[in-house]
Amino acid sequence: MTRGRLNVFLEREHAKRLAELAAVKGLSKSAIVAAAIASFLSPEAAQGREAAIARRLDKLHSQGERLARDQTILIETVALFIRLYLSVSTPIPEAHQEAARAQGKARFEQFITQLGRDLQRGAGFVKSLREDILPGGSDLLNSTSKAQAEGSAR
Repeated sequence: MTRGRLNVFLEREHAKRLAELAAVKGLSKSAIVAAAIASFLSPEAAQGREAAIARRLDKLHSQGERLARDQTILIETVALFIRLYLSVSTPIPEAHQEAARAQGKARFEQFITQLGRDLQRGAGFVKSLREDILPGGSDLLNSTSKAQAEGSAR
């Protein structure tokens, strides 16, 4: 089998890494480049790349579905809370509305401050609540969600 000659320009970093690999493996640079080109051009390599991309897309799709489901649950929870709150709260008399607004503003600022602290720490109310309710069982919930994620990735 005759071989053709090809002059190729490489980035300095790639040339350096190629020389290092050739020294470590005890092969010529030409042999390494020829093997890389053969691998790149082989149909099996293309199928392998396509399969890897398909797996990644499937995983992203399932993650997107979980995010959409979680967002729907969150929206429905907030809407239900607001409806319940509005149906059970009594109207504030006109004389007390200004004080109620001031107290509401102070409480809201407190809420935002606490939310900021929780987000900075990486620990949230739901996470701490789960740990309070299920001290050892939170692993059960995490392993279940991990198993679901692995199952959908296959």
